[in-house]
Amino acid sequence: MIFVTGGTGLIGTFVLRELRQRGLAVSALYRGAKPPDDIAAGIDWLQGDLLDTTLLAEALTPEVTHVLHCAGLVSYAPQDEDELLRVNVEGTAAIVDACLRRPSIRLGYVSSVAALGQAPAGAATGAPLLLDETATWDLGASHSAYATSKYLAELEVWRGIAEGLSAVIVNPSVVLGPGDWHRSSTRLLRYAYDEHRFYTQSQLNFVDVRDVVAQLLCLTLELPTLPPARYILSGGACALGSFLTQTALAFGRRPPRTAVPDWAAEVIWRLEHVRSVLTNARPLITRDTARAGRQPLVYEARKAQLATGLAFRPLAETIAWLAQTLETNRTARPTVVT
Repeated sequence: MIFVTGGTGLIGTFVLRELRQRGLAVSALYRGAKPPDDIAAGIDWLQGDLLDTTLLAEALTPEVTHVLHCAGLVSYAPQDEDELLRVNVEGTAAIVDACLRRPSIRLGYVSSVAALGQAPAGAATGAPLLLDETATWDLGASHSAYATSKYLAELEVWRGIAEGLSAVIVNPSVVLGPGDWHRSSTRLLRYAYDEHRFYTQSQLNFVDVRDVVAQLLCLTLELPTLPPARYILSGGACALGSFLTQTALAFGRRPPRTAVPDWAAEVIWRLEHVRSVLTNARPLITRDTARAGRQPLVYEARKAQLATGLAFRPLAETIAWLAQTLETNRTARPTVVT
């Protein structure tokens, strides 16, 4: 039996589909609306919250051999800082504690490249900076609340490992998949589809959701003797403008044409902050999203490839798949699940 959290999210949905295709017994946790029929069949669903320790204890029955912790909150809105800590940090701590009560369980945790930190202070601009799993978190640097929450969540997993937990951590970059048209990374696809004119001069590291699932399952289920470690999952990097252009053309739409200079992005996010405060609405752009990708970073995923023997799909293949899927399903399931 494999227990999955975040089973109705983007990664969790594909995890469940793959486990079901393999004929494995699966139970999954969800908090909100009942999972749709196309992913609910064959799954033993439990409704509840990650912080419900009684529920987790009941969910991890003696039959459970693996836990895939895919649940998490992705947000760069200032008003979500407390919720990010509650879901990503406290929720992961609760999962780790529940697993520690069952010494035979192996945990696969879906983290993020955000937990690696950012470019070191004083790093040269221009040429891309390569980051791998040895990157260290700079406690003195400025980090987004989301990145901080994923870093602290990883510390909870390492705490469990120190107490004897068998675990592996995967750190995907921006996950591309046919999720909710209005949320998380899928909003990039919607932005291209809606024929917006502007784009920021930043860089995007990407990975196909199907590759995330394949790597996660291989590292957690198929390679049980691997020692505890983190593995970056990334298919490559490209300029955001190029990504939006390729995506728009795949949809048959007009690509963006005007690059927004950094100074204009700084003005826009400040105006958006004022608007959100006055109207109590969520900002369309924040300081963190406005500044994301300015320092060219490339995440090195060779460690995962060597461990699993699995390659990552090229961007063109992923975009073609997404355009075909989302053109007929732009109201897909939420990608942010707690």
